[in-house]
Amino acid sequence: MNSGSMGAGAQGLLPRRQRLHTRSIVIEAFERDDGLFDLDAHLTDIKDRDADLASGVRRAGVPIHDMSLRLTINRNLDIVAIDTNFSAIPYPNACGTAGPAYRSLIGLNLLSNFKRQMMAVLGGIKGCTHMSELAAVLPTAAVQAFAGAVGESAGGKPFELDRCHALETSTATVKKYYPVWHVGDALRCANDEVS
Repeated sequence: MNSGSMGAGAQGLLPRRQRLHTRSIVIEAFERDDGLFDLDAHLTDIKDRDADLASGVRRAGVPIHDMSLRLTINRNLDIVAIDTNFSAIPYPNACGTAGPAYRSLIGLNLLSNFKRQMMAVLGGIKGCTHMSELAAVLPTAAVQAFAGAVGESAGGKPFELDRCHALETSTATVKKYYPVWHVGDALRCANDEVS
């Protein structure tokens, strides 16, 4: 992101800035030949200056965090396997020991209270803050990856409907782009009868 991409301040001028840190999160979705899907998530934290960590100095440009999480899911978005990798961490022989705890997510569904259930088993000292942050973005990434492809049969309700504000089936957006699935008028009538 260049320094001017967010727009100018109230006075129309953008103050001079110096970048300090970059966090990058990349998520890729793959369809496997065994009928399952992989969500590969990768997080890096890189400082633009040397960082004096408790474990030693991390030079500018060298990742403080470089970690990956792979969730293998089925067509219902149930987690069937998990793999973690901690390539760069601030506390060697400590941060990465949380990796096996993420197997406790196996059996959870990405669209059924996933974040709450994840935090119940991995919150606080039970997990790694950064790995949990990475896992927390996977439900919406899965929706993006599989919209129009997973979870709907021929003629079935499109997967993306009723998953976000814009695509709630009573909205004008659904009425315009998915008219057969629009329930706004029927819902409005039913609500009027109840009140």
